[in-house]
Amino acid sequence: MNPKQCDVMIFSRCLSYPNKKHAPTQTIYTQVHQSPVMSSFKSISVRAASSQSNQHARTASSSSTSYFAAVAAAAGAATLGGASLVLCEQSPKVKDPMTRYATYAAAAQQKEEQQFQQQHVEETENKKPQNEEQRQPTFGATSPIKEASSATPAGMTAQEARLEAAAHKAKRHAGGLKVFSGNGNMALALEISKVLGVNLGRATVGRFADGECNVMIHENVRGKDCYIIQPTCPPVNDNIMELLLMVSTLNRASARRVTVVIPYYGYARQDRKMQARVPISAADVARLLEAMGVDRVIAVDLHCGQIQGFFGPRVPVDNLDGGIVGIDHFGGKDLHNPVVVSPDAGGVYRAKKFKEGLMHKYEMDDIGLAMIIKQRARAGTVDQMDLVGDVNDCDCIIVDDMIDTAGTLCKAADVLVSKGARRVFAFASHGLLSGPGNDRIANSSMEECVILNTIPSTAQRQANEKLVELSVAPLLAQSIFNIHAKKSISALFK
Repeated sequence: MNPKQCDVMIFSRCLSYPNKKHAPTQTIYTQVHQSPVMSSFKSISVRAASSQSNQHARTASSSSTSYFAAVAAAAGAATLGGASLVLCEQSPKVKDPMTRYATYAAAAQQKEEQQFQQQHVEETENKKPQNEEQRQPTFGATSPIKEASSATPAGMTAQEARLEAAAHKAKRHAGGLKVFSGNGNMALALEISKVLGVNLGRATVGRFADGECNVMIHENVRGKDCYIIQPTCPPVNDNIMELLLMVSTLNRASARRVTVVIPYYGYARQDRKMQARVPISAADVARLLEAMGVDRVIAVDLHCGQIQGFFGPRVPVDNLDGGIVGIDHFGGKDLHNPVVVSPDAGGVYRAKKFKEGLMHKYEMDDIGLAMIIKQRARAGTVDQMDLVGDVNDCDCIIVDDMIDTAGTLCKAADVLVSKGARRVFAFASHGLLSGPGNDRIANSSMEECVILNTIPSTAQRQANEKLVELSVAPLLAQSIFNIHAKKSISALFK
């Protein structure tokens, strides 16, 4: 019998004595649980009944109300094995969304287990002893945890043991899953909640008359596992301030854990000092989030992997590879001599991972790798581009982490076409498309430009025929569930 069933049985028994002076409170609790561990529970219930008896001179309605309040207080104060049995809101159990990434991970794990078992059988057959003298004794390992769980503790009945185990499990996995969102990308947050099968948390994130952020949570988050979905995309400063205040609000409301899901990490390109007297803004944003009490960070394709080190060791950072979404898109295309191209030297590792993903998942063994070396005159302006690799009569896929004004991307596509490329595609996790970016892509020599919905879309983007937007919601939803259920994240990218 779990605590919830216990409470239901207690109050169902009490309903049959609404106006009686001496309701058999002690008898009810004795029938529910006769263990000495529940002595405090019974003593509190007895005191509640005596209090009801002393106040019976009042009206019947007030007597009934106070009686049920006393019983509720007794039930709420009872404890079992260090775990409180309180009459609180029952959080719905979150089910595994089982997206295609989880399916791939399960298939890969099953394949590894089959290979391991087959290898073990072959090694056992090859190492069989030839005579009895060479035969080694076999020792079987036992699990003390399983033995302890199967046996009933001394002095407790089987029903009491099940109740204690349920209370211990509830304490170990205390807190439900809550998903909140700011104004950064509400559409993505709603899609993630739909995949997870939970409702988006009720919150007010607005502005006061003077422009200050107004944040208010309208749900009970005490002891909950809370996730805030908020990309720090333009307007960057407003979205960052909303995120900081939401983290502070949840911490002050006694949330058990606060995880921020940042599909696009603003200020990521200012990750080092390129000249004198400039800030390292990516590190400063990380310090702000850490100071607000963030417990974990989930990001998608950080501009530079070293940003993970800007957070302290107590704040783990999961940098999800958005390229896995693009791999599924380009894997279904009929590509001729495909070549993955990195638009700069810093993105070679990202392009190499994209290439390896296509080779492993879709068995494309003839994929090439090329790189473009660019020389910038100033920020946002490229002076010269040189190609390293052969793209003649090939379908090229330019892989980058973000597209800002699209000047570099469109110029790289022109270089590839001039070197004999058949078709040019582009993939980027974050499509900022600042200023003339959208028009440049529409008038470029690229056949298709694929981006993720880490940043909210606009009507101009939807009208661009060369721009294709893929959803990253299934990947983020599966990652949120795996973290909540204490499962592996890296298994999604194998």
